[in-house]
Amino acid sequence: MGLFLSILGYIGIGIVVLAALFAGTLFSKVGNMAPGMGAMGSSMGIIISVLYLTIAILYFFPVYYLNKFGSNAKAAFRDNDSATLAASLEYLKSHYKYIGIMTLVVFSLYILMFAGMLIMGMALKS
Repeated sequence: MGLFLSILGYIGIGIVVLAALFAGTLFSKVGNMAPGMGAMGSSMGIIISVLYLTIAILYFFPVYYLNKFGSNAKAAFRDNDSATLAASLEYLKSHYKYIGIMTLVVFSLYILMFAGMLIMGMALKS
């Protein structure tokens, strides 16, 4: 199951990379069509492309660890090899560590953004 999910993850990464490439093109074309928005459309396309590529890079590592876990676990059960099974479980441990750290980082960013919105809202109200 881990191997199957990692393959789906790689497909998802490919879709995100394609979206990054097409988002840059789309925003640059929209920026050229709208009067007075040419430079802003191009810069927004670049920003969104870089954001999507960053997401794809960050998403690659847990998918890689899951792929290594799945392939090593499959080989360990096929060959009845406990050393390979132990190695595959280390990859699963790395996968969960990465996901846990990413979750903490994202929740921290959410809290910071919420605090920033509250501060800006109170500053604008005064």
